Amino acid sequence: MSLDGYIADEDGSIDFLNLHDSELNGTSQSDFEDFYAEVDTVVMGSKTYQQVVTELSPEDYPYSNVISYVLTSQSIKVQEENVHLVNEPIDALVKRLREAPGQSIWIVGGSSVVTPLIAANLIDEYILTTIPVILGRGIPLFQVQEKWLELVPIQTSLKNGYIQSVYHKGTLSEGIERD
Repeated sequence: MSLDGYIADEDGSIDFLNLHDSELNGTSQSDFEDFYAEVDTVVMGSKTYQQVVTELSPEDYPYSNVISYVLTSQSIKVQEENVHLVNEPIDALVKRLREAPGQSIWIVGGSSVVTPLIAANLIDEYILTTIPVILGRGIPLFQVQEKWLELVPIQTSLKNGYIQSVYHKGTLSEGIERD
């Protein structure tokens, strides 16, 4: 996301994500591979899915080796074998997936996907990569709602100025007065 919390500009463009891709170092790729090795399920909205298959990776679906669930109420064309279209509330889907055997579920998407999961307390870990650009306006990752998280004391600073922070759903705010 941008420094000011946007995942796309007002028109839905994510061009700012590619500003420094050529400068990514081996460590960040290795960290992603380690993370992705623990994922067996990807859940995303239809807008994110369409952006992945038309803009980000039109030649090679990046999640082909895991099961993908795409939330949609419409019929969309899917060519990938492991992609399932679902028309159910995301919190119900994630609860169902969590009860099934498997590894990690990766939520890929914006506020319409994330907000109900935050409200239902279904996100255990937030891995946020902040890109050093201020968009000023656009599509926010989070809608307004209060949620206190616990920062994992390791932040990764990548060569290109990106910062990766990890948070766990926390209990720090319980019984603590805030200023």
